[in-house]
Amino acid sequence: MKPELPQTLKAPDPPAEGADPRWELVQRVSSSSTFEKSHRLRSFFVYVCRCALDGRPEAATEQQIGIHVFDRPPGYNPNEDNIVRSHARLLRLKLEHHFSTEGKDEPVVIEIPKGQYLAVFGTRAAVAPTSPAPPEMDSPGKNRRLPRGWEYAASAACLVLAVGAAYLYIRTGASSKRPERAADPTPMSVSTPLQTEVTSLPIRLLAGYSGPPRADTAGRVWNPDRYSSGGGAWRRTPGFIARTSDPFLFEHSRTGDFSYSIPLKPGFYELHLLFLTAISASEGLSTFSVSINGATVLQGFDINADALGENIADERVFRAVSPGKDGFLRIGFSGVTGPPTLNAMEILPGSPHQQLPIRLITQTTPFTDRRGQFWRPDTYFLNGRLATQTHPLLDPADPDLFSRERYGNFNYAIPVDTRGRYTLVLHFAEFYFGSGAPGSGTTGSRIFKVMCNGETLLDNFDILKEAGAFHEVSKTFRHLKPSAQGKLNLAFEPIVNNATVSGIEVLDESQ
Repeated sequence: MKPELPQTLKAPDPPAEGADPRWELVQRVSSSSTFEKSHRLRSFFVYVCRCALDGRPEAATEQQIGIHVFDRPPGYNPNEDNIVRSHARLLRLKLEHHFSTEGKDEPVVIEIPKGQYLAVFGTRAAVAPTSPAPPEMDSPGKNRRLPRGWEYAASAACLVLAVGAAYLYIRTGASSKRPERAADPTPMSVSTPLQTEVTSLPIRLLAGYSGPPRADTAGRVWNPDRYSSGGGAWRRTPGFIARTSDPFLFEHSRTGDFSYSIPLKPGFYELHLLFLTAISASEGLSTFSVSINGATVLQGFDINADALGENIADERVFRAVSPGKDGFLRIGFSGVTGPPTLNAMEILPGSPHQQLPIRLITQTTPFTDRRGQFWRPDTYFLNGRLATQTHPLLDPADPDLFSRERYGNFNYAIPVDTRGRYTLVLHFAEFYFGSGAPGSGTTGSRIFKVMCNGETLLDNFDILKEAGAFHEVSKTFRHLKPSAQGKLNLAFEPIVNNATVSGIEVLDESQ
C-alpha cells in the first residue's frame, strides 16, 4: 500500500523506473523480509521516504504522518496520541537491523534520525558512528588483523588535527575574551570548501554544526554547515533559550571573522540570519558588522541590544537579496569590538518587493489550511502558557486551525525587514468563558489589551462580547512600522483575567 501525501500538498508522480536510485533502494527495502509482516511500518517507511525524495519536509510531521499513515482524523492532537512516536522507534530498529543483515551490501543506507521523521539517505561512511569502531570481522567471532603500526598512524593523525585546530583558533581571533560557559573550548570542524554547483532551495544551515540533518517543529530540515570560509565552529553550553520552539538551532555557532559564498541562480531571495548572544551584558559591548555582496547591512551589530537580553533567540530578515554577477551570494561577518557569531541561516525563494507572509498558530505542530496556506507552530513568544487541550471552533472552514491558545501576560517579537510596512491579522477565540465553556461566565469575564511597538491596537477587548464562545474573531491592523531592530513587538496585557491569542499573520504591504 503506497501512502498518499496530504491533500493540501501537491502529490508528485511516482518516480520513473530507474530515474532515482534512491527510490529503487526504497522499493528494495520495503519489499524485503524486514517488512514482510509489518504492513503499517512499511507504509510509514515509504511515506517518509517519499517526503524526503520529493522535498516535502512539511508533510513528514508527526501530525501529518498520523493522518495519512495511521488514519487519524485531521487536526488530531499528537500530544494525546503517541502512535507515530511509538512506531517511529520500531521503524528505526527495523532499518538498523535491515542494513546490518539483508541490506549489509547496500552502499547507501536510510535512517530516520531521532528528533525527526523525515528519511535521510547517506553513504555508510557518512552515517558511521564517531566513536571508535571495533575491529572488522572476516566472519562471526573472528577478528581481522589490522596493519602493523596502525596505532602510530592514528596517533600521528590526531596530532596533526590538533595542531591544525589550534592554529585556526589563534588565526581567526577566537582567542578573544569569552566566558567559559559560552562555548565548548574545543573547536569543532571549521570551514567547508566552496561549492561550485548552483544549490537547490530552500537552504537552511546550522552554522558550526557537522552532524546529520535535523528537522524543526515545522517539519523543515536544517543541514550541517557548508559554503563557509574562516572562523571557528563552537558548541554552546546547554541551557534555556527564550523566543524559540527549536533550541537546537542555537546549539552551535561559527565565530571569528568569516564569510559564506553560496551559489544561487539569478533572482530574488529572502535571507534570515539567526543569532544568540554568548557574551554577558555586564562585559560591555561586543559588536560586529554583516555585509551582503560587499554592502554593509548591519553595522556595529550587538546581539544583546538587538534581542533585548541574554540567551534570547534573535533573527534578522533581509528581503530581495540577489547573487552577484559571479553567481554567488556572499555574506561577510567582521568584528568591530568583538568577534562575530552566527547560529543559523535560511535562504528562501523571494520577491523583489515583499517579504514572505508569516503565519503562526498557538499549537505545537504545523497546519496547512484549506486554502493551502502553511501555518508554523508557535514561536517568537516570551511568557504566557500554551493550552494543552484542543477546542474546535463551531463555524469556520478550518475548525482546528485556531483551536488552541497562548494565554496569560505575554509578548511576541516577530522578525521582519526594517524597510517594509506590514498588515497584522490577529485571530482570537474564547474557550473558557461563555455558554458551554468550562468557566461559564458572561461578557466582561476576560478583558485585555494588545499593543505593537508601544502603540495600542486593542483596548478593553472582550472576545465573548464580540462573538460568543467557540467562535473565531479576527482583527486587522495596517501600515505597522517595525522597530529599529526589525521586529513587530506584540504585547498582550491582561485587564481582567488572562490575555489570549490563537493565530498571528504578518503580511508585507510593499508593492
